[in-house]
Formats: sequence, C-alpha cells, structure tokens
Amino acid sequence: MTHTPTPRRRLAWLGALAAVAWAGAARADDDGLAARVPLLPKYRQECGACHTAYPPGMLPAASWQRLMSNLPNHFGTDASLDAQTLAEIATWLDQHAGTYRKTQREAAAPPEDRITRSAWFQREHREVRPATWTSPAVKSASNCAACHTRADQGDYSERHVRIPR
Repeated sequence: MTHTPTPRRRLAWLGALAAVAWAGAARADDDGLAARVPLLPKYRQECGACHTAYPPGMLPAASWQRLMSNLPNHFGTDASLDAQTLAEIATWLDQHAGTYRKTQREAAAPPEDRITRSAWFQREHREVRPATWTSPAVKSASNCAACHTRADQGDYSERHVRIPR
C-alpha cells in the first residue's frame, strides 16, 4: 500500500527543505567570506604572480579600495598596474568583497587592511601554534597554500587543511 502525503505534510516537508537550503546558504557567509567566486583571470594573473590570489570575500570593499589605490606601495612593493587593468580588477573586487554581516565588530576593515589581522581570520586560526607561522614550511600567516591544500582553487575548508610539521 502506498502512502500519499497530505498537502499539509507536503508543505511541512518543503518548508524543512527550504530551511536546510537557507541554512546552507547562510553558512557560506558565516565567516565573512562570500560564497566561492571564480577568480577573475586578470586578477589571478596580476596578483597571483606574487602571492596567493586571495578570494575577494576575504576583505571588505573599503579595504580593497585602499589597497588598489596604493599599489605603488603595496606592502613595500611596487605593484602598479595600467589604468585599464586596475579599473577591471578594482571593479571586480568591489563587486565580490566580503560583507561581514555576522557581527558589527567584524564590519570594520582589519588593521592595515591585512587579511591575517581580521577578526574572522584570528578566530579561525586561534588553534594554530605561533611557531607554525614562522616554520620554514609556512613562513607567514599570509601563505595560505602552506596549509590550505586547495587555496589555489579558492577552497579553504578545514577538510583540506594539512599543517606542515
């Protein structure tokens, strides 16, 4: 004998599915990062040539704007770009910047616009021993790929973390 769900049960089931889907979507932004966004090829080429091409959701728009407006002095390096490339990358970063909706405290830009000094970064990495950051295999907190084996794909999930010893 087959059981046909009543409209009320169907509605309850659909509501439960919607709640699960909404929770999953909300979770993608729990840590302040927007859902994974494919990297702009020009961004990957220009910025990724010197360091990890960080996902745009790792900083709020105001931080990206300050960084892009001061490329001749980009953390001690001249990272100047031609006007067209600068405009294209800056627009893309602004469109995909982190929203940091979780708490008001995290809405502010991190000190010196450094990802590694942001509240969410500090919280997510609080269990990492200080010696790990300076180990020869890691070198600094900004070297995401040292531990996040899929950082080049924009995947920073704990499932793919391997801390070098």
